[in-house]
Amino acid sequence: MTAAADGSFVVSAGALRGSVFVISAPSGAGKTTLCKRLLQEDRAVEFSVSFTTRPARAGEREGVDYHFVDRADFERRRERGEFVEWALVGGHLYGTSATAVKEGAARGRDILLDLDTQGALNIRRLIPGAVLIFILPPGRMALKERLEKRGSDGPEDVARRLGLARGEVEKSPAYDYVIINDDFDTAYRQLRAVLEAARCRTERQRPRLEAILREFSVDT
Repeated sequence: MTAAADGSFVVSAGALRGSVFVISAPSGAGKTTLCKRLLQEDRAVEFSVSFTTRPARAGEREGVDYHFVDRADFERRRERGEFVEWALVGGHLYGTSATAVKEGAARGRDILLDLDTQGALNIRRLIPGAVLIFILPPGRMALKERLEKRGSDGPEDVARRLGLARGEVEKSPAYDYVIINDDFDTAYRQLRAVLEAARCRTERQRPRLEAILREFSVDT
């Protein structure tokens, strides 16, 4: 299930100087690799590190991949309204910091959220101006091959992930943009194009737009 930490937390596009981008994908679609390259190359994008009650996996770092907390700590934070959204996934709790999203976007940073479809659609309700991006594999067999090739999952885990992927893929039409990751470089260029288009939206450009309009309104 997914729930808002505070039902009153609704942010209009005009209240944000930066944009909020939410990226979702089934496991194995290439989302993590795309996000890592984006964060390396675009310093205007800030990754929102989620909180989770699950144990850290090999190679994951505290404060970089997730904030790892126990269930009691997570629930205290949730009761204090610290999460813009939270979800129970696979027996573990995940939450997005409301403060990190609001403060980052308010100071002109573009905030990148890596969320499942539950969290993404909740963000859409709470932050109507958020840009939702879904990363799709080119097909079910291609995703199965990628999961098998990476070697971190056994046959049962691969089958479970494919089962989960079906439900996730079915929600992709609710997103603003769908990027099919058939070729990584092409998918990355498309992801960058989505960000640049969002930065040109009228609401995002409003302060500069209004200054230019004032200049043209003066008779010379």
